[in-house]
Amino acid sequence: MARSKDPVLVVGLGRFGLTLARRLTSLGVQVLAIDSDEAVVQHASYTVPNVMTTNSTDIDALRGLGAGDFTRAVVAIGSNVEASILTVSLLSDLGVPAIWAKASTTQHARILERVGAHHVVQPERDMGERVAHLVSHRISDYIEIGPDWVLAKMNPPQSMVGIPLGGSKIRDKRKVTVVAVKHKDATQYTHCDAGTVLAYGDDIMVMGRPDDVERFADS
Repeated sequence: MARSKDPVLVVGLGRFGLTLARRLTSLGVQVLAIDSDEAVVQHASYTVPNVMTTNSTDIDALRGLGAGDFTRAVVAIGSNVEASILTVSLLSDLGVPAIWAKASTTQHARILERVGAHHVVQPERDMGERVAHLVSHRISDYIEIGPDWVLAKMNPPQSMVGIPLGGSKIRDKRKVTVVAVKHKDATQYTHCDAGTVLAYGDDIMVMGRPDDVERFADS
């Protein structure tokens, strides 16, 4: 099982991969970042300590850098779908137990899962979903935390103001859970319980299925 400080192999140093490698490094995680383009590697070397030019579609090259010893790898190859799929497949063959991969389309995501990716992200789609909810004004932040589960920040609907959460029967009626609240004049969030009373101007964190959260926000 991977631990939070185990080294991470990052494959592909485009904008997504390089940002990821830099952030992991800043968090104190040891990173080995690789890319097939020597110029890209040279640029990345200014901000990522361990970076090298390697062909990730060559299993001997992956073995040579010890890819099979990593407990976590992120395949951040963007435009070259074939290289992305082959790299994930090879890392799976080498026994890497936790493989994250970037997908450019839903079909690409499905193939990555079939060849061995344990977690697939679609940054453009996910950001589009998030921005759509922000633009709608009903929800001020929106994060997918599972295949059909979201966490959203919003103001409480009028029907929820002034009564304890336990008396609102929100889970039974709305199929969502208010997990945290930042009261209007507070500086941080606190956990909600049955006795929590919401007020106008509060920020609340609501968890549930996307459609249920949307309906709750609309109310």
